[in-house]
Amino acid sequence: MIHVAVVEDEQNYIDQITEYLRRYEEEEKEEIHITVFRDGDGITAEYKAQFDIIFMDIHMKFVDGMTAAEEIRRIDSKVIIIFITNMTQYAIRGYEVDALDYVLKPVTYFAFSQKLKKAVSRIRKRTSVWITIPVKGGLLRVNAEDIYYVESQGHTLIYHTAEGSLTAAGTMKSAEAELGKIGFCRGNKCYLINLQHVDGIRDKCALVKGESLQLSRARVNEFMQALTRNWG
Repeated sequence: MIHVAVVEDEQNYIDQITEYLRRYEEEEKEEIHITVFRDGDGITAEYKAQFDIIFMDIHMKFVDGMTAAEEIRRIDSKVIIIFITNMTQYAIRGYEVDALDYVLKPVTYFAFSQKLKKAVSRIRKRTSVWITIPVKGGLLRVNAEDIYYVESQGHTLIYHTAEGSLTAAGTMKSAEAELGKIGFCRGNKCYLINLQHVDGIRDKCALVKGESLQLSRARVNEFMQALTRNWG
């Protein structure tokens, strides 16, 4: 079962999104449990990381969606947040809270179902694979899902993660042997990128959490093919 929260203060949109979720449930043979909140403070009051997906309106009377998302992210780094808005500029601010996407009002079923399908696909691909990183003074166990990309600087590897950067001794070859099996792909000789965190490609760069990582000419085709498979 997929647990979905709808955070919206307008009843017509609550009804519409609920209807769309039920339609998707029937068409895709998914089981979806829906919880509705009418303001940002409603979902944050007793949040316990109980949802898989949150559809969050931006403009609400008491606590707006961006503020609520910031509070949620302090507790839950895994939940998928999709904003509902009539202003596209909020899509850029979504990077600040690691939002997957946004749905533009007025909401159409086709657009909504595509965003939902993308979110469900990401949930299905999640695997709790833990790796051990030899940091200075000992070892650190890290969930591979939380690694955005690995950067090579000579015989030093920098793991860029949801919790910050970790520096370890090692080679890109050894990192690729371990992480290449679980959705990481080389962008060039210096970057090993988690495809799950790639938001797009622009000017021969992979966009990862607001950063642009250069793709080499020799690897760009292989990287694009791997990314296409990952996105489905």
